[in-house]
Amino acid sequence: MQSLETNVASEVEFVTFFTGGQSFSIDIRQVREIRRWSAVTPLPHAPAEVLGVMNLRGSVIPIFDLAVRFGLDRTPDNARNVVVIAAHESQTVGLLVESVSEILSVARDRIQETPDLRSDNSRQSIIGVIPVDDGMTRIIDLGAVIQTDRRTLQ
Repeated sequence: MQSLETNVASEVEFVTFFTGGQSFSIDIRQVREIRRWSAVTPLPHAPAEVLGVMNLRGSVIPIFDLAVRFGLDRTPDNARNVVVIAAHESQTVGLLVESVSEILSVARDRIQETPDLRSDNSRQSIIGVIPVDDGMTRIIDLGAVIQTDRRTLQ
């Protein structure tokens, strides 16, 4: 029985999605819900990646274009886009993405470190990569993304 518990603890689940034509993932424990795209209320003087705010059952949460946050092209307007509502500690945010693709269960030892390319903020927000089929998905450090946004919004 203990080996089964060890097996379960050695696997992590991620929600995988596409933005900017690239695959990213986030720890499933941080995802609260996935919603259809709907208009947001823009904020004056907000950073380019912040699309505005949304009322989510009485709470106002920032919604930002994850592609822009990572230096990719702005997510094109499309009725098929979705917002991943995610939380880190007490902060809840919405991430505009093109589509959610799957829930991925991965053994911890398959997660590889992000190569040190001496790059910008996106390197700080990507905490690892997972080989998937013929490609890779990047693991987002939601805490780093939120921390950056919190500074720019104050």
